[in-house]
Amino acid sequence: MRFTKLGTTGLDVSPIAIGAMTYGDPGRGHPVWSLDEETSRPLIRHALEAGINFFDTANLYSYGSSEEILGRALRDFADRDSVVIATKLRHPMRPGPNGSGLSRKAIMTEVEHSLRRLGTDYIDLYQIHRNDRATPLEETLETLDALVRAGKVRYLGASSMHAWEFAKALHLQRQHGWARFVSMQDHYNLLAREEEREMIPLCLDEGVGTIVWSPLARGRLARAWDDAKATARAGTDGAYADLLYTPAEEHANRAITEAVGAVAARRGVTRAQVALAWLHSRPVVTAPLVGANTTAQIDDAVASLDITLTDDELKALEEPYTPRYDFQGISDEAELAKIRARIPGYATAA
Repeated sequence: MRFTKLGTTGLDVSPIAIGAMTYGDPGRGHPVWSLDEETSRPLIRHALEAGINFFDTANLYSYGSSEEILGRALRDFADRDSVVIATKLRHPMRPGPNGSGLSRKAIMTEVEHSLRRLGTDYIDLYQIHRNDRATPLEETLETLDALVRAGKVRYLGASSMHAWEFAKALHLQRQHGWARFVSMQDHYNLLAREEEREMIPLCLDEGVGTIVWSPLARGRLARAWDDAKATARAGTDGAYADLLYTPAEEHANRAITEAVGAVAARRGVTRAQVALAWLHSRPVVTAPLVGANTTAQIDDAVASLDITLTDDELKALEEPYTPRYDFQGISDEAELAKIRARIPGYATAA
């Protein structure tokens, strides 16, 4: 495994990250596709043996169970100081006031819970899962800085939001001398490239590394477009499952997946390896998040690191893409519903 730096930091991470949303008590999260601890542990161990040292989870995933399973596995199978543990906060963890968000109270509470569940005294990368527009941004950023200064957190990261919001946060951090966001976890793949408009140029300019979620477009890039064997997760993700994959984009998406299949066939590799290799060719991408539920998927991800796509292959993969609606940073269900109602054909896809 060759390691890379996270953005412009000195932190060494594997160019493949394991997304631990897959691992969690099915009774506390997603009963259809969450893997229990007995099933999850061999996968985490296999990733470590393959050289992967970067693991991402969140307090929300299976309501803390993902952090617990990941923490126990890394304690048993890895040297804590060699692995990079990333987790996130923002979404509701309990009913009632102060059970969610990015207030000083919520952050101070949730970091302690995450540390306890992970079984560690520090978090390598602490990320805001989404923006919290109900809390002054300065309050959030100053509190996160305090966690870094206290040694509970090594680095700070953010996840999907509008580029102007991220630019404002970076400006405030620089202005006040607060610890800055070193990473952006965003939605980016061959079928979802809207981040190339503003967020990715911003990250390149600011030296921020990106950690890509849904790198295979919820499995669409790993199979032929007409293949009926959709993943269990894709069939149960509800409102978010088809945000960028509506009938309005079907023609372009079909052409892209066909191009992925053609490149894979010529090279004698899997479609997943080609789709991940395309992400590795993007200068801003530090690591795609792979939510592997089999060892073969982990091996595929690692094998993608050895593929260098030619200019002709890159053109074939990229040329069919068409602009589409951008849902980045929208976490309010009412707001999403209004936007979805305006999209031709969305009601039949959702």
